[in-house]
Amino acid sequence: MHTVIRHGRVIDPANRRDEVADLYIAAGRIVAIGEAPASFHVQKEIDARGKVVIPGLVDLRAHLREPGQKHKGDIASETRAAAAGGITTLCCSPDTLPVVDSAAVVELIRRRAGEAGQARVVPVAALTAGLAGEQLSEMWGLKQAGCIAVSNAQRPMSNTLVLRRALEYAASLDMPVMIYAEDPWLGSNGCVHEGVVAARLGLPGIPTCAEVIAVGRDLMLVEQTGVRAHFCQLSTRQAAEMIAAAQQRGVAVTADVTAHHLYLTELDVGQFDSMCHVRPPLRSQRDRDGLRTALADGVIGAVCSDHQPHDLDAKLAPFPSTEPGISAVETLLPLTLRLVDEGVLSLHEAVARITWRPANMLGLNAGTLSYGTRADICIFDPEQHWTVNAKALFSRGKNTPFLGWELKGKVSHTLLDGRLVYENHQ
Repeated sequence: MHTVIRHGRVIDPANRRDEVADLYIAAGRIVAIGEAPASFHVQKEIDARGKVVIPGLVDLRAHLREPGQKHKGDIASETRAAAAGGITTLCCSPDTLPVVDSAAVVELIRRRAGEAGQARVVPVAALTAGLAGEQLSEMWGLKQAGCIAVSNAQRPMSNTLVLRRALEYAASLDMPVMIYAEDPWLGSNGCVHEGVVAARLGLPGIPTCAEVIAVGRDLMLVEQTGVRAHFCQLSTRQAAEMIAAAQQRGVAVTADVTAHHLYLTELDVGQFDSMCHVRPPLRSQRDRDGLRTALADGVIGAVCSDHQPHDLDAKLAPFPSTEPGISAVETLLPLTLRLVDEGVLSLHEAVARITWRPANMLGLNAGTLSYGTRADICIFDPEQHWTVNAKALFSRGKNTPFLGWELKGKVSHTLLDGRLVYENHQ
């Protein structure tokens, strides 16, 4: 299919491109921007006048619930939601059932994603067998099966020596390690940030130091082993400052933050609002502002969704007994764009944080509109206002604290390998 996207504002941060131009696609690849190549015969035309054309979004953390928890969602439903949010590449967390610690599970995920055909799913392998934190996983075999990084998700390691050996093994394979930093003993029983809201509501808290201490320890091991490390879902100002100091020393370390941690704080928990039960918890306003500063400075290089769809019952118990997580792929783009209106990032920088920069962190061939690359493309209307409505969400999970929020920026088309996988007819 020869497709042309006409009159859109093409923004490609990887190539420092920002111009109104036509974009040409053939055989699933980008073949030209501006002038049509010779012998190009248009078979499909998309009018992007007044809209922005960017690379398909790259989301570094998503829970697709398959295999193991299909009552919450599956690869088909959640990649469809991702496509509606302009996301074309998703990194699948290893904490599925069974865990992503064998080539068979990797193959299952890749096959189901291929059958759905809505988004490219990239599995992240388990750092330890069964995510138990005791024995190293078969990282070499998992890399050969198609995993691009390793992580122990939010599961604790049994001891620091196992973590060191795991980092050394990953370094020998040149596999990035995605680290969720939290001291399991300081944060094990908590469900909200340890602060005024926790005290008022009588809820067990997770102190800031649970993250800060873990980041400090892990940074020392990263320097010792020379592994490429990516810190996931930072939630505290002090942790971001420690990452910044490590980067200045030349340590090969990157970091991301979830979109909801850039907006919500402990105060949004209100009167036990379980939609705000997330891990890591929503922190103080000072932490939120510190994360925004780190994002603007480039210390935090990516914004992710940490998409976790839940069934209705998961959020109906007393607050400490509810399951943490937000259904977030469909709000990742507009929440990131809102940072532009609030003066945190320029539009060019905001697009970079959800396209080529996260792709570059893990060495993914995505997030760019370079000639010859796969035509993974998101087209959105930057001025269209819409209200987050549970019935309108494509994800099977309706658990989001942004229900009722009016957001600006709506995806109109998503293309995967040049094939239209989502179109908004409104």
